[in-house]
Amino acid sequence: MDFVNYVEKVSGVDIYGLTSFMIFFVFFIVIGVWAFKADRKVIDHLSNLPLNTDSENL
Repeated sequence: MDFVNYVEKVSGVDIYGLTSFMIFFVFFIVIGVWAFKADRKVIDHLSNLPLNTDSENL
């Protein structure tokens, strides 16, 4: 028996897929808006974090 058969037997399972999609979509939009509105210095600092070996970034 496939997993799909188990899922089809659960009542209201379609709302879980829709809810998870909406959470992902809202998160994606919020991150996109933040990326466009963020200060360039903040973006440069965050992009250099993995490359810095200074102890102050730990």
